Amino acid sequence: MAWRQPTAVSNHHVYVIECADGTYYTGYTTDVARRVAEHDAGEGAKYTRGRTPVTLRHVESFDSRSAAMSREYAIKSLSRQQKERLIEDDGE
Repeated sequence: MAWRQPTAVSNHHVYVIECADGTYYTGYTTDVARRVAEHDAGEGAKYTRGRTPVTLRHVESFDSRSAAMSREYAIKSLSRQQKERLIEDDGE
């Protein structure tokens, strides 16, 4: 399954945020900026409440919701080390 960096035509996104306590949270959205702001305001997922502020670390964009949801599941299944490698690969 191919993914790409966000573009104006990408409608489905999987993101990884780092919480203030150093943990990672992976989610799906159609609007990354809005969703990260919701997490930061304590209105996001139950997991991220009380772990603010959050920092966006990784985004992948897809043309279909099903592809994005499959990728979200795959990322959530990764170990912390694997998630860190994924994030580090963004910088290269």
